[in-house]
Parts: sequence; C-alpha cells; structure tokens
Amino acid sequence: MGKKSRVKTQKSGTGATASVSPKETLNLTSELLQRCSSPAPGPGKEWEEYVQIRSLVEKIRKKQKGLSVTFDGKREDYFPDLMKWASENGASVEGFEMVNFKEEGFGLRATRDIKAEELFLWVPRKLLMTVESAKNSVLGPLYSQDRILQAMGNITLAFHLLCERADPNSFWQPYIQTLPSEYDTPLYFEEDEVRDLQSTQAIHDVFSQYKNTARQYAYFYKVIQTHPHANKLPLKDAFTYEDYRWAVSSVMTRQNQIPTEDGSRVTLALIPLWDMCNHTNGLIYIFYGTRSNAEFVIHSGFFFDNNSHDRVKIKLGVSKSDRLYAMKAEVLARAGIPTSSVFALHFTEPPVSAQLLAFLRVFCMTEEELKEHLLGDNAIDRIFTLGNSEYPVSWDNEVKLWTFLEDRASLLLKTYKTTIEEDKAFLKNHNLSVRATMAIKLRLGEKEILEKAVKSAAANRKFYRKQMEAGAPLPRCEESGAGGARLPLALRSLEEEAGAHEALTLAEAVGGAKAVENGLVNGQNSIPNGTGAEKENLNREESRRAAEGTKESCADGTEGAREQQPRGGAVCTELS
Repeated sequence: MGKKSRVKTQKSGTGATASVSPKETLNLTSELLQRCSSPAPGPGKEWEEYVQIRSLVEKIRKKQKGLSVTFDGKREDYFPDLMKWASENGASVEGFEMVNFKEEGFGLRATRDIKAEELFLWVPRKLLMTVESAKNSVLGPLYSQDRILQAMGNITLAFHLLCERADPNSFWQPYIQTLPSEYDTPLYFEEDEVRDLQSTQAIHDVFSQYKNTARQYAYFYKVIQTHPHANKLPLKDAFTYEDYRWAVSSVMTRQNQIPTEDGSRVTLALIPLWDMCNHTNGLIYIFYGTRSNAEFVIHSGFFFDNNSHDRVKIKLGVSKSDRLYAMKAEVLARAGIPTSSVFALHFTEPPVSAQLLAFLRVFCMTEEELKEHLLGDNAIDRIFTLGNSEYPVSWDNEVKLWTFLEDRASLLLKTYKTTIEEDKAFLKNHNLSVRATMAIKLRLGEKEILEKAVKSAAANRKFYRKQMEAGAPLPRCEESGAGGARLPLALRSLEEEAGAHEALTLAEAVGGAKAVENGLVNGQNSIPNGTGAEKENLNREESRRAAEGTKESCADGTEGAREQQPRGGAVCTELS
C-alpha cells in the first residue's frame, strides 16, 4: 500500500524551474485576475479571450510543476482502506464490490440479488464532507470572515477537500485517496480538444467555466498568501492551479444536495461510496427494484451515446417590437412562462416540452386568438391547455409553429462546420484521445437532436396542413365550469428561466398593442441560440476587492464532468 508524498518538492527536468517564489506567482495571478475580470468579449471574440487566459494559466502551471500534493500508487490500491474505514464508521459494505468497468470507470457491482424496495446502501452523516464539516475544520476561521465562501458552497467544499487532502491525519484520508487524480471535465481539455467544441451549443459554457475557474484561483491565491485567517491553512506553501482544478472537478462531478441535520435547509456534500454508484441516463437510481448481480457503474465522460435526457438548449423570446407583444406577454404570464427563456429540444419524441409548445403557440397566435385566451369564453381552460398537444389553438397556428421550429433547427444545423456524416467518419477513422472523442460525440449529438427536430417539425407541419385543408374540426377540451371540476394540464416548470416576468393587466395587454412586425429575441450570444454563459454575478465584487487590495476572497461557481459527469457539467448542461 502506497503512502502519500507529504513533501512538496519541485521536480527537476523539462519545464521545471529550480524554485518559485510566492511573489513571482502572485504577480502572475494578479495579471490573470485582471484578465478574467475584464468585461465579456464582443461577438466572435470569445475564442481569442480563451486563448489569452489559457496562456497565462499555462505559465502559472509551468512555474508550479511538481508542487502539487500527490499519492503514491494507484487509486485502487486504497480501496481496501476505504471499505475498512466505511465499515468501522457504520456504512454498509456488504453485497457489492468495487470493479473497474474499463471505459466506464470504477463502480460498484452487486454480488447478490437485490429485492424490490430493499435498502442497499447507507452512509452515516459523519462520513460526509459537507459545508458544515468545513466550517468546523481548519477552514473555519477563513470561512467565518469570507462572504464568498459563505455564499458559494461548492467553492467551500473544494477548499475543504484540498485542506483535508494535505493533512496526513485527516479523518477523510481513506476516502480522498480513492478519488481520481484527474478528470475529463473541460478544465482538463487541451486547446485542440476545446477547438473541437467550437460551433457547439456547449462552447459558451466551456469558455465561461474555464474563465471562472481561473479567476477563482487567481483571487484565492492572493487570499491564501495575505489573509490573516489563512495563515494556518495547509495550502499556504503550495496552492497550485493544478490542485484547485482537481478540487473543483472533484466537487462538480460528485457533489450531492442533502438536508442539513436539523432539516431546515439543503447543503452540499461529498458522499463516500455513494459517488461510486450508478448514474443511468444521467439520473441517479437509489437501488430500488430487483436486480441480480447488477452492475452499478459510474460512467466516465460527460456524454452518453443515445441518452434519452440529451437536449439542445435554445433561447427564444417575444420581441418588444412585436405589435402584439403586450397581449402575448399577458397570455404567457398567465401560463407561468416568461417572454424570454431558454428552452430545450430533446433527443426523444416529441422533441419539444410542454413549455416550449405553449410558448410557440403563443408566439404564433393572431390577435383574435390572443383575445380568445384573454377575454373569450373558457379563457382559463385555453390557458391551461396551451402545453397539451391534444388541443391545438387552431390548425393554422400549428402549421405556423412547426414551420418556425423546422426553419429554426435547420438554421442551427448550418452553423456547424462539419456534417453528421463527417463526424461519424472522423470518430471511426482516427485514433482520438478520450476527451477529443467526448467533444466530437457531443458535437455529433447536438446535430442529431437538431436533425430529429427538423424531421419531427416537418412531419407535424404536413399533418396539420392536411387537417386545415380538410376542414377537420378542432378537438376541444372539456369545460371546467365555475366549480373547477376538471383539473386542466398544468404546465411543468421551465428547465431554465431567463428571469421573472410581471403580468400585465388585461387593459394594458389589449390596449398596448402597436402596429409593428413580429420579432424574435435571440439573446446576446455570438452563436445563434447558444446557451448563456455561466452567470458572473460576482465579477464586480471581485474587481472592487482586487482594486482595493482587500484580503477577502471571491469566486463564482462552476460545474462539469468526469467520473461521473452526467449530473451536470458545463457541457452537461447541453447534453447531459
């Protein structure tokens, strides 16, 4: 059994310098912080900014080569210690074994039949690494003084993990030693591998995640070197970008939300053993159901082939220059849908959710149709059935919305530099790295979803046109009556809201219509319908503190991807 290398020594050899002074690194991180705190680049300039930030990060990594804390041997060498530690502290360790599933990575495999509703795995709270345990650790004094750590649970958890990893006597050492030494999150991608993601819906999140992580590291490096409450942290002598990237990736791929001990709120936690369990189709199953010698695998990578939960996000909105904007806004508000939001096209049929169907129906409504939903008989029933595919607004409305969606998805397909056939051939004929394969599969997956959406929309357009030409009667929803005997379809909550929308009064809605053409808001992304970058709501605070030379820390949250990614990585937000 290997033991941890406790002495942080600078390796000699290629790319390593004899020594690195904190002042030298502080100068580089200050430059990095300034670069990462600058305003968002204009359209088409994101790649240029990414390359500039990456260049500074690589300079810092080169200076710090060999300074990171490492473990001897392989992670599987420490699995027996993990099982012993878990057992001694009350966790269940019977009925499964840890196995290397090759491409899928390490996971748990059941060694006996599991009955329906049987409790298969339990982990005592004391084994969990949580924000609460961080507050009671060596990180506590800094946490109590730093508003960013208090606000960002994932960042707190990342520092908690780093501090405990650097402590040879840490209670969580048996767990930490079994974590991967690196991940396949976009933070670990080479520049050429990130280039493979250009033109994809995911690229904005990749840029944002990299920028945010670099900014976080740069700021916290200064905090650790200068803040009086950071003096006793075991990171003081060697807090490297490599360490921070590892900790952030560990948290983003393994964190869970659990209730606090008093049940008053939710907190973030790393759960030993549980994070080795199966994530099927991007969802977590808690071992209910009958399985015989089932394999509970935690998959590597942020993309599953043919995952039923894969989706491509599109940002759509009703333009304020639309002469019917006020009326459409009121109908949408009554349905609980904002006038501008991020929706999703799904891998499965139908490709549109109830929310997207409802939005498109309102977007394509005529003035008369809008009045029917605001003033007409049974207006409330019409509102509640907007997302029900069985009850069209009109045949003409259906033709319009499916025509719009067909055209929209077709335009998005044209933004990619390669075709589906070219991506498939490239995957087949080239010996690619794991991460390059992931990037191209994600790119391919997006295009396949868009292609399915085009075909589905075209089929629906043709069907409803035939219905309209044949003069077929519209199916009508049963009236609810004054007593509300029938519960209409409730629109499910949006996958992602662009912001709260205040409902207009009926008089404002009907009277505020102006004679201008319809319009569509595509958002501010340089790539049409690209997902919005990760919120950088703490940028101003960071910049202000940096300018004032304060000793407080600052950061944004990040998300991402390897073992296991589907729970949501930057890229996962697009194709989970």
